[in-house]
Amino acid sequence: MKTEVQEWIEAKYRNYFAYIKRPGAADLLQWMDANSFFEAPASKRHHGANPGGLAEHSINVFRRLLRLNTEEEKRQQFPQYDLETVAICGLLHDLCKIDAYRLTEGQQGKPEYQLTKNFPAGHGEKSVILILQFMHLTQEEILAIRWHMGQYDFYARGGGYDLDNAFRQSKLAVMLHIADMMATHFDEREEAKE
Repeated sequence: MKTEVQEWIEAKYRNYFAYIKRPGAADLLQWMDANSFFEAPASKRHHGANPGGLAEHSINVFRRLLRLNTEEEKRQQFPQYDLETVAICGLLHDLCKIDAYRLTEGQQGKPEYQLTKNFPAGHGEKSVILILQFMHLTQEEILAIRWHMGQYDFYARGGGYDLDNAFRQSKLAVMLHIADMMATHFDEREEAKE
């Protein structure tokens, strides 16, 4: 049974998802419903570690990305990214988490989320793979979603230049990473809510 808050979050997410008009978007949303997207947490124990946390985090990232895009449009005095691209990147960047956690009984009988090993295809790249099964992504959307973890991505720590190259090629990749960090650290931490 969903709480009122979860129902509100789901309704808000669906309203924003309506900005995505590409062929396959409706099928993707149907798949998300069938795979419990709206019940999934955003993390194991940090931000959004609760049922519905993933949808709430995705909304927060979308809103932050929309603001960053608007600010960049004003600064550059020409359009940056359309609303559909902003919605795709903000709302779907963490699609990989749809089956990443399961609720178990933890220490002292308290429920806690445990990481699953379902489809271990990385983080950003798994989100891209899942989205591409339903709808087309532009090259820039692929780069943004793939590298949204920035320097926290496991592969970026290995000393390669792919992250730097992606950020040089794509403002969207940089903005999505910043939006994700702002949502996580400004909007969703417990101390931020107090």
